[in-house]
Amino acid sequence: MTIAIYPGSFDPVHNGHIDIALRAAVIFEKLIVAVYARPYKDVLFTVTERAEMFREALQDTSNIEVCEYDCLTVDLAKQLDAQAIVRGMRMSSDFDLEYQMALTNKALDTGIETVCLFTNLNRAFLSSSTVKQVAIAGGDVSGMVPEHVRQALACKFPRHDKSTGHEGR
Repeated sequence: MTIAIYPGSFDPVHNGHIDIALRAAVIFEKLIVAVYARPYKDVLFTVTERAEMFREALQDTSNIEVCEYDCLTVDLAKQLDAQAIVRGMRMSSDFDLEYQMALTNKALDTGIETVCLFTNLNRAFLSSSTVKQVAIAGGDVSGMVPEHVRQALACKFPRHDKSTGHEGR
């Protein structure tokens, strides 16, 4: 069975992440979305919340599983008998970082391949940081994330309704 992992912080998961996962699930017999517990950046949601949001977004896809992890990605790949690490690439600036990570992972384990999928053009602007910035400012993220993620963001960043003077969504 061909198994791949799709690692990331996914804080929060957005439609670009989902698109990459669904496309990878067509290529591999099994895809494991791996939500990293300790990214090198501040996170809005706990690892459990992030994993559950991704799980809910992909609940109708039978060959995708979601797990949480806190080790080296190549070590997780070995533990799960994965042959590949899937990465999404939005723009050329992603290439340098992804290339460096792929070479590092290859140095750590020559049996793990990195497969990069280019994001669809209509989602190239999406990043978790962008989604959070729009949500913080009270903007509409409904076209960027699934509804359950939009609701989770609305709970974290309730908008102030100037017409009523009340907090609301």
